[in-house]
Amino acid sequence: MTPTRRRVLIGALAGGGLALGYAVLPRRYPLALAPRAGEFAFDAWLRIGRDGVVTVSVPQVEMGQGVTTLIPQIVAHELGADWRQVSAQPAPVSPQYANLVLAAKWAPLWMPTMPALADRPDDLITRRWAADHLFMATADGTEIAAYEAGARAAAACARVMLMQAAAARWNVAWEECTARDGFVQHQGKRLPFGPLVEDAAQYAPPSPPPLLPEPMAENPVQVPPGAALRYPRLDLPSKVDGSWTFAADVRLPGMVFAAIHHAPIGSDAALASLDEAAAKPLRGMLHTVRGSGWVAAVAQDSWTAQAALTAMAPRFSFTQGANSDAVDAAMNEAMRAGSGQVLYEAGDRSLMRGALPVQVRYEVAPALHATIETAAAAAWLHDGKLELWIGTQAPQATREAAGRAVGLEARDVILYPLPIGGSFDRRLECGHAAQVATIAKAIGKPVQLTWSRAEEFRAGLPRAPVVAVMAARPDTEGSIAAWRARIAVPATAREFARRLFAGDAPFDAMAAVAGKADPMALEGALPVYAIPNVAIDHVPVSTGLPSARMRGNAHGWTAFFNESFVDEMAHRARREPLSYRMAMLGGDPRLAACLQRAATLAQWGGGGDASGQGIACHRIGEARIALVASARRDAQGVRVDRLSAVADVGRGINVDIARQQVEGGLIFGLGLALGCTVRYERGRPDQETLGTMGLPTLADCPQIEVEFIDSNADPADPGEIGVAVIAPAVGNALFSATGLRLRRLPFFAEEL
Repeated sequence: MTPTRRRVLIGALAGGGLALGYAVLPRRYPLALAPRAGEFAFDAWLRIGRDGVVTVSVPQVEMGQGVTTLIPQIVAHELGADWRQVSAQPAPVSPQYANLVLAAKWAPLWMPTMPALADRPDDLITRRWAADHLFMATADGTEIAAYEAGARAAAACARVMLMQAAAARWNVAWEECTARDGFVQHQGKRLPFGPLVEDAAQYAPPSPPPLLPEPMAENPVQVPPGAALRYPRLDLPSKVDGSWTFAADVRLPGMVFAAIHHAPIGSDAALASLDEAAAKPLRGMLHTVRGSGWVAAVAQDSWTAQAALTAMAPRFSFTQGANSDAVDAAMNEAMRAGSGQVLYEAGDRSLMRGALPVQVRYEVAPALHATIETAAAAAWLHDGKLELWIGTQAPQATREAAGRAVGLEARDVILYPLPIGGSFDRRLECGHAAQVATIAKAIGKPVQLTWSRAEEFRAGLPRAPVVAVMAARPDTEGSIAAWRARIAVPATAREFARRLFAGDAPFDAMAAVAGKADPMALEGALPVYAIPNVAIDHVPVSTGLPSARMRGNAHGWTAFFNESFVDEMAHRARREPLSYRMAMLGGDPRLAACLQRAATLAQWGGGGDASGQGIACHRIGEARIALVASARRDAQGVRVDRLSAVADVGRGINVDIARQQVEGGLIFGLGLALGCTVRYERGRPDQETLGTMGLPTLADCPQIEVEFIDSNADPADPGEIGVAVIAPAVGNALFSATGLRLRRLPFFAEEL
């Protein structure tokens, strides 16, 4: 996407500030971040100080994906800045940073009746809605697609204005100047940005922005693992020395601390009993605050608050608690007798009716996010305003939730965005913001709320359960002539949308979407292969267990279904799994290239003769990946020894960060394949610690090789593809090693 596709307004504001507005009609916005003393703002994206320091506004939350580096890197390249003088600052909630790409992708969630009117980022309705709703959500890896154009445009304008200021001093044409490494240069003369910035701010920004011929890109061949980095992560030093501030690190004068106990996941949950007298002997205990489905203890320190809750032994009543046996029964009944709704079909439907020759059932159990950082937030209600320190993927929804809790409008909630220690989409939910706001109002002091690990698991909504029956009609050579997928899954994306956009409680959201088809719950179900006859059916199911988004989302199960089933079809046809896939990939040469290169990287031996090798590939948007896994079983259970991945994520902004994202996705997906599952009884999960979740430890982590295809295609997100592809690759490898097909996630040891 380029700036010329939108109507761009660049208007001079006070203090040398400029505002770049994308909307239905050009609008002027005040600068979201005003320049400090000695600084001059160049659009909403960057400020340059007299000391030459370039500060870049980052409108997406940093949660490990590297956005705090990626957007400043784009600006530094376009501006010609010295990376050593570039810093990043989280952007406040503002229409200037509306995430139009995500708004378009999520149009079925916020405008379910006619989403086609808003399914492009440059659609008028999309732009108006995103600006009016201050939609800055961080999700689905949309950071670069949404913000590269605006950041480049602002940096290009600033570069020209700096060159104009220097050219005036040298009495030359500014077009003869260049900007590089923090200096404007001309025929052996050079001036640093700092002394030029005040004069530069007086020039009118050029229109259109004169972008460099080549956008920011790194050649993956030139950035092998361990190579010296031209753009090291900006957040890394402070994370290493501990100075990076998370929500649990915030300290305010007079702050008190709260611990919380949640009701079981159930409808109409209410506090039934609380022995407040048991907490009175604890020195430092201050208050008890009751909310909808929770109770909190407030004390001078967090240990006392937690001890008080334990002593008071809160108990809740509820009408219907989540129960895994009931979930299983609902899923089985939906698959047996539920009415499927056709989401996609192509080719001859008659070839896909009735009992196809090959039918295989797969299952995916609910799983929890297992984030390193539990929910935390700090709040202070005073003078009719609520100040909120929180890490969130949905800042405006968080402001609205906190405001509703204390009777304020969202505009009266001042949100200070903080980084997140891993989210995996968990922090798209903002219940803890409403809780800390309620507590702050009740006690009249600044307060910090931090959930314990047990409460994170008790209150966290899991990934939805899924059951699929995959069916195929092979031709005479064993290739797939017809493909049918019947997938039972709750309308989980619609359910999430009701919570995010309408503020519904979990059980109200489930009731509102019951029985409705949900295409986003089946993203990735359409196979990547050129199969002439395909049908995808969704069977909506109500389970009594609310569900949430998780890293990889629907691709985390659809890739497992598709790639496991393709592997089964290859073996039924007595065909080698790689060549079987390649024969059907004529329509996607980029994915075929990934498959071939991954096979070479892993020294693919065909997956037979108990080699323990398994192969899989997948596509999410324009991102592609192929993976060869080497796995075996031993006395301790499943052992994955090696992962060899090749990805095509288009033009690489930062190859090292992309590699980190693929590696992290593979390990996260491995955790989902081998653990992370929970079962519920009377609304409580049966696991409440990280140690019982079956997560991979350092000793369990395999050797990982990741290579990238050098590409000029638009950048694509590398953070989700590893999550999606690993489960089928490991499952296929275990079939090679053991001769047993594992068709349920997670892979349980007893199935071996």
